Amino acid sequence: MEQINGPLQMEHALLFAFLEVSSDCKFKDQLHSLQSQQIMYQGNDDDELQTDGNRSGHFRNGELGLPPTNEEVIRIIAAQLAEIGDQFDKEIQERVVNGLVQHFMNENLSEEDITRHMSRVVRELIRAIPADMEQEKAMLVLAMVLTKKIVNTVPSLLRRVFNTTRNYMNQQFHNYIVEMLGE
Repeated sequence: MEQINGPLQMEHALLFAFLEVSSDCKFKDQLHSLQSQQIMYQGNDDDELQTDGNRSGHFRNGELGLPPTNEEVIRIIAAQLAEIGDQFDKEIQERVVNGLVQHFMNENLSEEDITRHMSRVVRELIRAIPADMEQEKAMLVLAMVLTKKIVNTVPSLLRRVFNTTRNYMNQQFHNYIVEMLGE
């Protein structure tokens, strides 16, 4: 599957769909608001003007901007990952979530600092996950579950947590996500 409309769109679509179908997601209204804001173009002015008057790379009508088959594949995979996430959810202690919340609330920390901390937390939590699951899949699900738990705790952090997780997913799991969506 190629990267359509930029390098983070697959990760954005997967994280959004995961959160949308996750049980106990207390911020779905804000999530949809975030998605609406994402419709606003996120590219640069170098994009070609299309014959229909739109620029290439624009999201349209709130869709994820992927061909329908890819969008459906993402939704199916997100639902499967959300089921796994529900099992992992019980393993994540409140103090771990609160520690991440504090990092996200600290405006003096860069996104890179927060991403490094999140990566450490995911690596620590992976030890409690059954060994019969692919490590990359387990880590990806943990990152998305942590996102849900952080934003459930402090909904105002949605944009910062979502963007940080999306970037983390791109840095750590992009090739895995491409393979997973390509199956």
